[in-house]
Amino acid sequence: MSDENKQNLQYFEASSMQKIYELLQNWQVENSKRFLSLSIQKDCDKFCCIALTNPTEVVITSSDGRYHAAVLADHGGDAFLKAGF
Repeated sequence: MSDENKQNLQYFEASSMQKIYELLQNWQVENSKRFLSLSIQKDCDKFCCIALTNPTEVVITSSDGRYHAAVLADHGGDAFLKAGF
């Protein structure tokens, strides 16, 4: 597993919810990652956020590692998993 994929916790703090939103939005754009979950709490005069990010990469393979699954999208926009066996 690459070092980039080992840490999935992020911390943000700002003076308002709008600023927290801007920090989160900018972080997503800069890092090309999505958040899995967020917890935002007010702490004195700040808004604090602990965020859990999605893993960078998940590869589904057969037990021997020879075959990989592919995620395909149909024209309706729904994704489905197709085993490459």
